[in-house]
Parts: sequence; structure tokens; C-alpha cells
Amino acid sequence: MIEARHLRVLRAVAATGSFSAAARELGCTQPAVSQQMKALEQSAGTPLLVRTGREMRLTEAGEALVRHAAGILAGLTAAEEEVAALAGLRAGRVRLASFPSGSSTLVPCALAGMRAAHPGTRVSLVEAEPPRSAEMLRAGDCEIALAFRYPEVRGSDPAAEAEWDDLVVRPLLADRLVGVVPETHRLAGAGPVGIAELAGESWIAGCPRCRRHLVEVCEGAGFTPRIDFATDDYPAVIGLVAAGLGVAVLPELALESVRAKGAATVPVEPVVQREVVALTLPDLARVPAVAAMLDRLEHAARR
Repeated sequence: MIEARHLRVLRAVAATGSFSAAARELGCTQPAVSQQMKALEQSAGTPLLVRTGREMRLTEAGEALVRHAAGILAGLTAAEEEVAALAGLRAGRVRLASFPSGSSTLVPCALAGMRAAHPGTRVSLVEAEPPRSAEMLRAGDCEIALAFRYPEVRGSDPAAEAEWDDLVVRPLLADRLVGVVPETHRLAGAGPVGIAELAGESWIAGCPRCRRHLVEVCEGAGFTPRIDFATDDYPAVIGLVAAGLGVAVLPELALESVRAKGAATVPVEPVVQREVVALTLPDLARVPAVAAMLDRLEHAARR
């Protein structure tokens, strides 16, 4: 195998015409230059230098190697500089996939902090609900996936229990679900409300994962919800509730970015919290830009 350090010595010998002059230029000893040239010739499998009096002359193979060495060493230097920039967070890219309520609450603060601390690192964002976001991560379409799951569903479903076993999971927060009813509803302004008190209502459900969880919680309380509307657009949920078309449960994180005009929130029992996390692959977790972005997301979740 031809080593870069040997190529640098060969170029010095070719430029100066002798081992001793090359040694002076490189700041090493003449025997060290001689030893490295011998090692390079062994790797190449052919003589590269011919001694003519006090000078060294390149063989045809030596001339070919010197000709290629310039490009090889230039490319290696560029690669070293790029890697150093990535390691020092002076450059790099992080692609983030997030569910909508995370995109509007946690992500902006995290991105602002990342840009202020590491302006050379570029972060892009696409929206995707779990489990799609985790699939994107495994497929190489992003470096970090912001996702959530419900502990109750996870505990009753072995597949859900193991869905992130191959990933690095950074817990961010526990996001409590609250009831949302029209502001003229009989329970608006009430204290904690048992979810069974809403058994006869028309329901507005969210994404498939949230909808499945809603059904499980309601069935645990003794009824099956009548879901007349389904949308993962939180302003649409609020609009439907405000129009008196039904009731819903929404994560507190979602309500932070939605104006609940015409709707009222009520705490519901049993208390339900979804687990919000940042996911990445084990190898990616060691990449400086990815690790820094995970830290920024964790900081945003603590605010």
C-alpha cells in the first residue's frame, strides 16, 4: 500500500535531486528519507529512483508516481480540511424529520440555538409522523427523527415495545393530553373530567397512531368513541371543535402553537402522556453535528 507520507518524501527528492537536500527540506534525517524511499519502492514493486553521481534521477515509474502524487496529496489535504471542519462544527449537515407539533414548538428554538452556536452547520427540516420518521432515519433520508409514542400502547403491544430497539433514543419530554370541547359545552371550565363522561360525544381524531391510542383509552373506560372526523391538522381540529362538531384530546405541545378560539381545554382522567423523543442511529450519534443538534433539542424541551 502506498502511503501519503512516502509520496511527500518522493516529491521532495524529485524536486531537490538528493536524499540529503530532501531531508533538509522536510526537517528530518537523510537515513529517514532513504528508509522511506526504500519502503515506497517495495510497495510499488519497482525501482523509482536511480543514483547518477551525487544526484537522484527518477525512473519512468517514479515520474508517473510523482505526476499522480500532486493530485493525490492535494485531494488528501482537501479531505483532511473538510473532515476537520466537520469535526469542529465549522461545516456539516443535519437533516431533521419531525411531527407537526414538534416542528412548531421544539424545533424552532433548537434550530435558532444551533445556528447561533454553529453557523457553518446546515440543518434542514421535513415533517413526518411516526413511524414514518423512524423509517426515514433507517433508510438514510435524515440524521435525526423527532417522534413520539404512548406508553400504554407500547406496554400492550410487543411490536411497539421493540420498535426503536435498534436506535439511539434521546428522551425529551412527557407531553400530557388534554380534552378539547366547545366553549359552550357543559364540561367547559370543569375540573378533571373522566373520559367516560364524553362517551356519547362525536369525536375528532388525529394521526393513525393517535387515533389508535384514543380508541384504546376509551375502550379501557368502557366505551368505543364514535369518530366522525379525522385530521392530523391541529388548527382544523380546533376549528371543528369550536364549531360544535365534536370533542377531541390533543397534546399540550400541539396547543402551544394553536389559538384555541371558540374551544376550551379540560383535564381528562385517566392522565395520558405521550413520550416525545429524538431518534438517531448509533453511528450517527457520534457525528459532532448530530450530537450538537440532539443537545439543542433536549435544551429546547427543558424550556
